Amino acid sequence: MELSSTIRGVRYRFASVKEVLAKANPPKSGDDLAEVSARDAVERVAARAVLSELTLADLRANPVVPYEQDELTRTCEDELDEQAYRAVSHLTVGQFREWLLDIETTGPTLRAVAPGLTPEMAAAACKLMSNFDLMTVGAKCLVVVRANSTLGLPGRLSSRCQPNHPTDDVQGILISAREGLSYGCGDAVIGINPATDTPESTAEILTAIDDLLKRNEVPTQHCVLSHMTVQMKALELGCPMDLMFQSLAGSEAGNRAFGISVKLIDEAWAMMKDKGTAKGPNRMYFETGQGSALSSGTNHGADQVTIEARAYGLARRYKPFLVNTVVGFIGPEYLEDGPQISRAALEDHFMGKLLGLPMGCDACFTYHAKMSQDELESLKVLLGAAGCTYLMSLPVGDDIMLNYQSTSYHDIPTLRRLLHKRPTPEFDAWLDARGIWRGNDPGPRFGDVAAVQ
Repeated sequence: MELSSTIRGVRYRFASVKEVLAKANPPKSGDDLAEVSARDAVERVAARAVLSELTLADLRANPVVPYEQDELTRTCEDELDEQAYRAVSHLTVGQFREWLLDIETTGPTLRAVAPGLTPEMAAAACKLMSNFDLMTVGAKCLVVVRANSTLGLPGRLSSRCQPNHPTDDVQGILISAREGLSYGCGDAVIGINPATDTPESTAEILTAIDDLLKRNEVPTQHCVLSHMTVQMKALELGCPMDLMFQSLAGSEAGNRAFGISVKLIDEAWAMMKDKGTAKGPNRMYFETGQGSALSSGTNHGADQVTIEARAYGLARRYKPFLVNTVVGFIGPEYLEDGPQISRAALEDHFMGKLLGLPMGCDACFTYHAKMSQDELESLKVLLGAAGCTYLMSLPVGDDIMLNYQSTSYHDIPTLRRLLHKRPTPEFDAWLDARGIWRGNDPGPRFGDVAAVQ
């Protein structure tokens, strides 16, 4: 396979498909840190020229981590839908990009093709797309899932209510959750990041949230984002659990650093089908983020966009209810500033949706990243317009436990009004009945914590 391109009389040669993928990537501080990025803009153009001529069959034959070395590669390859793959395998990446953007390529068509795409195919198309392109295709991809409510329908924008507390004080968590619900947030999930990662604490929080939701007849889901093994032990204690959470990386070694494997996730998935309290059929919640594998030295010399896509390839094995990229949380070593964080958010949303996932995003940044509040607000609008399934929501957008900036309780209703979006149908009806939201406007009890007892 000839991997070279001539620009202005200079011949650029690449040693592998993995190198082409890495050097075709837009500038990222993480790729610079990993020493896989293009030397300059011209080499980046050369890599994109080569990438545009590779076929999807070439990408399937050249995963960035070999089949023999990585269970994630094996999972994605062994579960590929051959009929769906054959429909597009002959296309070059350039042709695939044009096909994705074609007005005649509809959402149902993309959903039918999704099981035949490897993560490397999604990543490759992503590298040839502008931000506008990523939004256009992301908005076309329709992924509808169900737990206790229905997520991902057209014209909807959901949110995770994130009532974290620095000491896991249950009453503090409940007060914050009630506030979020009073602003119309939480239709995707009431999800708490625990400060204490124990089965007993996980069970205590879940039991309290479950009581709050049942008492107020709130049609949503709950989850405590402790480690998967801790949640499994909490389930054995008999606590309610609608969704089980786990962070994912894009390589077997990366997931080993998280303390997980395909075998363990299989066991957790089976346990949730047996003991989980959501109606289903979708009962899992995964979070990802560009740079997670590199942070543990498990990226195998691949760029962070491609490794991120591979995490989505693993996630779809479990038919999750929620997947979201925590896009700016890992830090400026991987995504340096507002433009890089915004680009990564649109890339991740596009790749996840294209691979058939109900993709959300934690549009966020750490305090030492070069991103302004205005840039963060602009990103939320871009994601909403791109058909992002859900965003986070927390008090004033400032997480006092995790110490980062994200989406506030006020941002979600503002975005819904601006973009003419609604929450899940079940939650929409609940808000109306409680007087919190009426039609397209706040109701008489909007922001009234007493509306949720």
